[in-house]
Amino acid sequence: MFRASQFPSLSCPAFFLSDLRLPVLSSLDFSSFKSPPSSSFSKFPPLQRLRAPTASSFPSPFSRRPPSMMGNPRLRGKASFSAGSTGRENKELLVQHLLVGEDNLKLLLDLQQRISRGDDLSDLAVEYSICPSKENGGMLGWVRRGQTVPEFEEAAFNAPLNKVVRCRTKFGWHLLQVLSEREESVLLDIEPEELHSKMQDPSFIEEAQLIDVREPEEVAQASLPGFKILPLRQFGTWGSVITDEFDPQKDTYVLGFKRVFNVSGRIHSYALKADPSIPTY
Repeated sequence: MFRASQFPSLSCPAFFLSDLRLPVLSSLDFSSFKSPPSSSFSKFPPLQRLRAPTASSFPSPFSRRPPSMMGNPRLRGKASFSAGSTGRENKELLVQHLLVGEDNLKLLLDLQQRISRGDDLSDLAVEYSICPSKENGGMLGWVRRGQTVPEFEEAAFNAPLNKVVRCRTKFGWHLLQVLSEREESVLLDIEPEELHSKMQDPSFIEEAQLIDVREPEEVAQASLPGFKILPLRQFGTWGSVITDEFDPQKDTYVLGFKRVFNVSGRIHSYALKADPSIPTY
């Protein structure tokens, strides 16, 4: 469903606001929002222990909704400057930056000099950046291709790790630094038979977390043992406590969220192919 430890809080210009990812909802398998899917279960891997404030509500001109942030919001990396490039297909980057107005290039160059002398980018972001991310030391969180304006994306995805680079967008001048990178999340299907096989192992329930986000009326008609019921339409009720409910170290099987395995054919297919004792509807 979603990464339980990452819920957004800020907003920043380099992102476009189009892709909703409450570490959760971006990959929902909806055919229609009015009528949630009957039960397409999914899986995402354990979360890293690195924690950070989340970045889900970043309403700002230069960003789509950014991905969840992981890691300390004030992560500090040794800064250096480079125009080199690295291939980063299918990668997500942990990025921090500072932004000044387009008429403040001199200020940006002064800040760049200060960083080269040892000042920390996150400290300067707090003091000088005009992006709301300044509240978290300029931390934007995990960024994928297609989420930022082209100029910012090009600079970030060509910046060597921990190198501070400069770029200009329609929002002004940026100094940005890539602190880490990881493989981009991919949605994969898991066949009903495979999930059924896993569920026969008593240790599976201990090693994984099972979440069913269908509506109560659907659950009443057909359900699988061991799944915690968290109706999607009631997200406002349980969303705020999700980080207390689940262990970020466990694999989590749930309905079509980011970094998940989606059960082909949903619960109907599971009943037909794996366990006839499950009612169909």
